[in-house]
Amino acid sequence: MLAKYAIAGLAGSALLASVAFAQSPTSSANTDQATSAAPVAAADTSSFKGNWRSSKLVGLNVYNDSNESLGSINDLLTDKSGNIKAVVIGVGGFLGVGEHLVSVAFDKVKFVDDPIAYTGASSAPAPGGARPSSTTTTGAATTAPAVVKKNPWYPDHAMLSATKDQLKAMPEFKYSTE
Repeated sequence: MLAKYAIAGLAGSALLASVAFAQSPTSSANTDQATSAAPVAAADTSSFKGNWRSSKLVGLNVYNDSNESLGSINDLLTDKSGNIKAVVIGVGGFLGVGEHLVSVAFDKVKFVDDPIAYTGASSAPAPGGARPSSTTTTGAATTAPAVVKKNPWYPDHAMLSATKDQLKAMPEFKYSTE
């Protein structure tokens, strides 16, 4: 019984493959016409140099002028023509639980390519997101800060001139169901 199904499957695959190979290639006139009517999205990718990926803006950390963490970008709100009008920022909470969402006009948020400058070693995050080691060294050995290469497709973080308390006092953003 299994052999019958296997033979039928092989025969069907052979028939479909022969139809696909039997199609004739398109003429060069049709190819030229197709390339001249290519959609705008298929343009040379070098023309998009300097633009950011919106998928990388979502999740970006937001800091204030004092380098205090305010939250992170949860969403970007656009108008019908695709222009970004507002940024939805999640303030407070833990792993999204208890988070207060606020919308801020896009022009109020400043995107920065350079990493946050920490003033003390105790407030700086460990390199690579790893926890600091518990080993100590003696002496005056210093290490030069690592040079971070800027990513051309998204900024390092966002800046907003507000405090966490000011953002929590703002009305909560709710997605419309209409």
